Amino acid sequence: MKKITVFDLFAGCGGLSEGFEGSKFFDLVAYVEWEKAPCETLVHRLQKKWRRKNAIERILRFDIQKTKEVISGWENDPCFGSGKGLKSTVYPRKTVDIIIGGPPCQAYSIAGRVRDENGMRLDYRNYLFESYIDIVKHFSPKLILFENVTGMLSAKPDGFRIIDKIKDEFDKAGYEILNDLKKTTVDFSEYGVPQIRKRLIIIGLRKTGQRNNQKLLETFYEAVLTNFKVHKKFTVQNAIGDLPKMYPVSTKNIKRNGRRYSHKPYTTKISCHFPRYHSERDIGIFRDLANDVLSGAERFVSVKALQKFYTERTGKSSSVHKYYVLRKDRPSNLIPAHLYKDGLRHIHPDPKQARSITVREAARLQGFPDDFEFLGSMTDQYKMIGNAVPPVISSVLAKSILKFLNMI
Repeated sequence: MKKITVFDLFAGCGGLSEGFEGSKFFDLVAYVEWEKAPCETLVHRLQKKWRRKNAIERILRFDIQKTKEVISGWENDPCFGSGKGLKSTVYPRKTVDIIIGGPPCQAYSIAGRVRDENGMRLDYRNYLFESYIDIVKHFSPKLILFENVTGMLSAKPDGFRIIDKIKDEFDKAGYEILNDLKKTTVDFSEYGVPQIRKRLIIIGLRKTGQRNNQKLLETFYEAVLTNFKVHKKFTVQNAIGDLPKMYPVSTKNIKRNGRRYSHKPYTTKISCHFPRYHSERDIGIFRDLANDVLSGAERFVSVKALQKFYTERTGKSSSVHKYYVLRKDRPSNLIPAHLYKDGLRHIHPDPKQARSITVREAARLQGFPDDFEFLGSMTDQYKMIGNAVPPVISSVLAKSILKFLNMI
């Protein structure tokens, strides 16, 4: 059986492609990503887990905004050197069956708009979808998969709804997507991800003949994809409860291999499982907040109470609440790329450990398997995990799309 060829655009560390790589029916012929640490992580994963001998050639580290070069190749770029481009990865196959990907979501997210003084209106990422569509137009795949935040439905960076522009551009490119894009919203926690994470999963079909694409697309969302829902949602305890515990140390400034620790260092076969360094003040804050939840007192649950708590403990003020303790018996709150800055909204539920979550815990809450190794600094690792599509969802999408392709 001929494998189904796939491009992954905005590939990151490979979360969206992981489920496709794990299937014998798909051939991931190319990935496009411009950040160094995700590319190195992806190469490592392809070589070590999936045994791809030509992994380095498959990954195009380049700026996707330079679409012509991404397609045809580039030479002597000051940042990225030289590369052959997507066309060379297709030859001699001549065709691409599926293109998957999701442009960075920060420009569309409601949280991003709140934080940015210009409401993200001037952010270049608002229009990265144009590069995605240009590549789609060039290779004309049978099917496209476009993932992004639900905030895209309301984003108006220039006064007009961005989703209407995207629908119009897909239509011009020869692709039909569901008319009511609200119906493309998928709650990942319903599919086995131990985290509340809702995203748009937009499937597009190339227009051809008299086929009723709207009816087919409705079937995908209402009959195919929903078959993979789990009977019971996975919780924080299910995801990270078995990991080794790490307790604060009483002696200040413990160091090992030049690294400073606030929690007891240890050796484990599980990679990336050690917390950030926390000050004594923050350890006390984490302990008190986790105890408040565990005891059932819940004095610091409302935004107002958390803002007051933050001011009393730090002497600073904030217009938003800074802290959140993970609930053991529920899915996690959203795992964002913001984790690379701090873990204040991802406090471990065990008050005795009094810390924020580790990279490995963040990865588990994102549905990454323990054999997925993240390269780069701790900052790089948190960021790429938060930006990724959970591999659990990738696997569901790969299976759903395979079944769907057999129907059309």
